Amino acid sequence: MERHVLESLLAGDDEASVIALATLRSGATYWVADRAQPAGQHAGVFKRRLQRMRMHGLEPLGLERAVQLIREHGRPVRTGFVDAADRTWTTLLFLTEDGSALVACAGWPLPLVARKPPLQERGWRTLGLTWTSIPGEAAGNATVGHPR
Repeated sequence: MERHVLESLLAGDDEASVIALATLRSGATYWVADRAQPAGQHAGVFKRRLQRMRMHGLEPLGLERAVQLIREHGRPVRTGFVDAADRTWTTLLFLTEDGSALVACAGWPLPLVARKPPLQERGWRTLGLTWTSIPGEAAGNATVGHPR
C-alpha cells in the first residue's frame, strides 16, 4: 500500500487515527498485510492483549474500541502497523479485506513498560524481583502472587 493511500484512510477524527496520521506524515515506517484474517480471530487475540496490558498498568489508546469495532465488522480484516521514526509510538491498524477502508486503529507508546506493579496495588507482598520503570520514575519491586 502506498503511503498517500494509507494517509487518506487515516482521515478519521478519533485520537488514535489522528496520532497515526501525524506519525505517518512525520516519516514513520509502516506495514500492511497482503492477506486478511478472520475478524473474530483478531478480536480474540487483541482482547487478550488488552487484558494483559491493563494487568501491567498500561492503557493502549483505542484498543478496547478497536476490538469492539472489528468484532462488529464481522468480516476478514487486514492488519498493519505505523511505527514512529524514533520508535516511541506504534499504531495497530485494522483495514477492510480489500484495504479500501479503515475499520479501527489503536496505539501505544514504546517500549511497553509497566508503570506500577499491578498486584502491589492490591496489597500483595513482593519477593524482591526488580521490574523496569518508565524513564524518570524509580524502579520498584515485581510482585508475584503471594498475598500478605
